[in-house]
Amino acid sequence: ERRPGETPKEDLEMMKTIRQGLKRDQGFTLIELMVVVMIIAVLIAIAIPSFLGFRKSAQDRSAQSEIRNVLLSEKAFWLENGDYTATAADITAFEPNANIHATDLAVGVVLSLNATDSDIVCMSRTAESGNTFAVWESASGGTYYGATDLSTCPATAPGTYTQGGW
Repeated sequence: ERRPGETPKEDLEMMKTIRQGLKRDQGFTLIELMVVVMIIAVLIAIAIPSFLGFRKSAQDRSAQSEIRNVLLSEKAFWLENGDYTATAADITAFEPNANIHATDLAVGVVLSLNATDSDIVCMSRTAESGNTFAVWESASGGTYYGATDLSTCPATAPGTYTQGGW
């Protein structure tokens, strides 16, 4: 029979054994630490290229999205006025968040009207990844999406840049 506050002898022996085991534990060996560091390094080596690929893809999609938004605004402007426009104010009237720039593809979408036919417009944008994308739109000739390396979008019919799906 136990008195209140008294610990059985078996429990005391077990606690003594645990304490002795803990005193002997001195930590990890150098080999164990090196294996853990090597595993972490391998995981990082696998993750970084994937992350960079996803980042480049997201940057490309962002530029393409900006061009598509401007394209919709251009089409809306054409429906009301019968011509396309290269004026940023005309585009932002339909899409207030449109990112238009007069000449720098890296800053915003650049609009280029055909010199002889205002029913043809070309929009281009360079993504942060360095890839340049373009959309050529003609009221009578259709819409062409392309990935291009040109610094400016051709305002004439496509053919000087490769038609490529996004």
